[in-house]
Amino acid sequence: MAQQDDVFKKIVSHAKEYGFVFQSSEIYDGLSAVYDYGQNGVELKNNIKRYWWEAMTLLHENIVGIDSAIFMHPTIWKASGHVDAFNDPLIDNRDSKKRYRADVLIEEQIAKYDEKINKEVAKARKRFGDSFDEAMFLQTNGRVAEIAAKRNALHERFAEAMNANNLDELRQIIVDEEIVCPISGTRNWTEVRQFNLMFKTEMGSTADGAMTVYLRPETAQGIFVNYLNVQKTGRMRLPFGIAQIGKAFRNEIVARQFIFRMREFEQMEMQFFVQPGREMEYFAYWKEQRLRWHKALGLGDEKYRYHDHEKLAHYANAATDIEFQMPFGFKEVEGIHSRTNFDLSQHEKFSGKKIQYFDPERNESYTPYVIETSIGVDRMFLSVLCSSYEEQKLEGGDTRVVLHLPETLAPVKCAVMPLVKKDGLPEKAREIVNDLKFDFSTHYDEKDSIGKRYRRQDAIGTPFCITVDHQTLEDGTVTLRERDSMQQQRVAIADLHRLIHDRVSLNSLLRKLG
Repeated sequence: MAQQDDVFKKIVSHAKEYGFVFQSSEIYDGLSAVYDYGQNGVELKNNIKRYWWEAMTLLHENIVGIDSAIFMHPTIWKASGHVDAFNDPLIDNRDSKKRYRADVLIEEQIAKYDEKINKEVAKARKRFGDSFDEAMFLQTNGRVAEIAAKRNALHERFAEAMNANNLDELRQIIVDEEIVCPISGTRNWTEVRQFNLMFKTEMGSTADGAMTVYLRPETAQGIFVNYLNVQKTGRMRLPFGIAQIGKAFRNEIVARQFIFRMREFEQMEMQFFVQPGREMEYFAYWKEQRLRWHKALGLGDEKYRYHDHEKLAHYANAATDIEFQMPFGFKEVEGIHSRTNFDLSQHEKFSGKKIQYFDPERNESYTPYVIETSIGVDRMFLSVLCSSYEEQKLEGGDTRVVLHLPETLAPVKCAVMPLVKKDGLPEKAREIVNDLKFDFSTHYDEKDSIGKRYRRQDAIGTPFCITVDHQTLEDGTVTLRERDSMQQQRVAIADLHRLIHDRVSLNSLLRKLG
């Protein structure tokens, strides 16, 4: 675990050093859990959003997009349940004066049991080699069975407490498990209490006439309150979906792990409206579709898993997460939920407006059910960054840091470099840049040795480097270097566009999804 922590610290440092992510307001000592995306980060982030948006709206004829406002009528959040139920269970340590999410402390304790089991398995595998039978070892080893029993008992107790919203039991679990504060090392805990996560402010020109409004904690409600507008103006027939990318805000008390949990973040959500009774069919469909979308990036199929919810939100009858293996464990990057007809029914109730769908085949009106897919842009960004980072040892003892970013998502697709800054090579390199820049994000780089320039492009994940030398002026060819293999080939300038396009085009990625 310590080694993984070291790797994560290096990734965070790399993200800053190479213009991916900066601490917000850093010259004023920063603002906790708020981050800015730098020149390379914003390009990577935009490419992720474009991949999601086009996979939704281009590949599905029955999915359209909207962009709803951040500020919405406050009654919306009463109807959705956020005013009354959007809370986290928090606990304070009296000695350190630090505040923690009680559920996260217990989840980390469960993870410690899992880690102990994994260590026992790793030791046994090393001892027995190829003859090692992991399944048999887990069943028969006494120490592992003892740890697993404690882990399972804790998990069951925790699930029951969360489902019953039993704050006293959550605290008792923390006490019984002898969980200590990471800062003070003591177990001097307060009671557990609920804390609402919504930011609120006032809208209006005078203090007396001001209305309390909230910064939206999710983008989904903007879709629900526009359901009728989209359905009628687009003449949409069930099933159909509405997609949206936008900022959301949560007053996270325990915000940590870099950009994994932030107070200001971005979501990509799609709400898919279906006939009542068919929601589980489409829930299964979107589970499979969304996992395919992730795996198409080639980050490693083994790094993904489903995690079905044991405690369902008040609006759901089924829910699962797609988790990705971060350096700090498997963590949620996307949620797929069957929200029933809760949201539309609530808005119909609170607004007094009829929000139903007239089904011409059934000749009746009803409130559609909804399947939601919701992915955090920032968490997706982090999963791509973490899985791409490598400190690579090369022949001869040299090393390089390289980002093996999916070529389609890379901030810079190619860099053009004159071998020397004379003899007409810079001018020729500029010609190539001016030809490619209309289709690809293209950099021109002439500073330092060619080796240092290659390393610089490797560190930001540029898939291709093009070197212009004296032979270029003679026969119109350049050296094309590939990032991952570092292999070089001599190619004609006229072939550059085709060779690069075949590898970095978003179309090639979308065609995998079909």
